[in-house]
Amino acid sequence: MNLPEHIAIIMDGNGRWAKKRLLPRMMGHRKGSENLKKLINDCDALGLKHITFYAFSTENWKRSEEEVSNLMDLLREYLNDHIKNEKDNNFKIDFIGDMSRLAPDIQEKMLLVKELYSSHKGIFVHIAMNYGSRDEITRAVRKIADEVAAGEISPSEITEKTITDRLDTQGVPDPELLIRTSGEQRLSNFLMWQLAYSEFYFTDKLWPDFRIEDLMKAVESFNGRDRRFGGRNEVK
Repeated sequence: MNLPEHIAIIMDGNGRWAKKRLLPRMMGHRKGSENLKKLINDCDALGLKHITFYAFSTENWKRSEEEVSNLMDLLREYLNDHIKNEKDNNFKIDFIGDMSRLAPDIQEKMLLVKELYSSHKGIFVHIAMNYGSRDEITRAVRKIADEVAAGEISPSEITEKTITDRLDTQGVPDPELLIRTSGEQRLSNFLMWQLAYSEFYFTDKLWPDFRIEDLMKAVESFNGRDRRFGGRNEVK
C-alpha cells in the first residue's frame, strides 16, 4: 500500500463522544488526548514521515472560559508527559500557530519539548496550537511587507515559494491526505494554503474512537484517487 508522506488530521468529536456517554465535556477532551498519544506511536510504527494534528484553533478562544482553561491545563499535562518520557518516544515534534497568546509557561514547555525531541529519528509530529490558516497567511504577508519596506525583496520577486517559505510549515511537505473525524465536512480554517491539492477523507468516527485501522481505511481511499493536480492522466 502506498503510504502518503504527510497526513493532516482535524481531530473532531471529543465533546460529542462525552455527551453520548453522559460524561463531562472535558472527559472527551482527555480521552482524545490519550488517543492522540496512541495514534502517534502507531503511525510511527507504520513508517509515516509527517503527521499534523489540529489541536486548538484561533477561533477556539470563543469557547467558555472554563473549557479553555481546562484545555490549557490538559495541554500542560500533555507537554509534561512528553518531557518526562522523552527517552521512551521516538518521534520528533514541533508546534505551528501563533504561540504568543499562550501562557508563558506553556510556551516554555513547547520550546523544551521541541528541543528535546529534535534529534529523534521517527515520525515528525506537527501540533497546530492557536492556529488559524488566515492568521498564518496574514502573518506571512506582514513578513514579506516588512522585507519589501526594508528593500530586501521587490514586489516583482514575490512568488508562491516566497509565501510558502514564510508560513509556519516552512520546510515541511504539503499534506497529501486530510482526514476529519466526526462527520463534519469543512476545513475550519486549517492549512488552507497547504491543502490546495490534498485529498480529503471524512469519517463519522468521533476522534476518541479513531484508530490506526481507521487511518488505514483513509489511506486505502487515498490510493484509489486519481490525483491529476489540474492536469489529465491519459488513458493508454
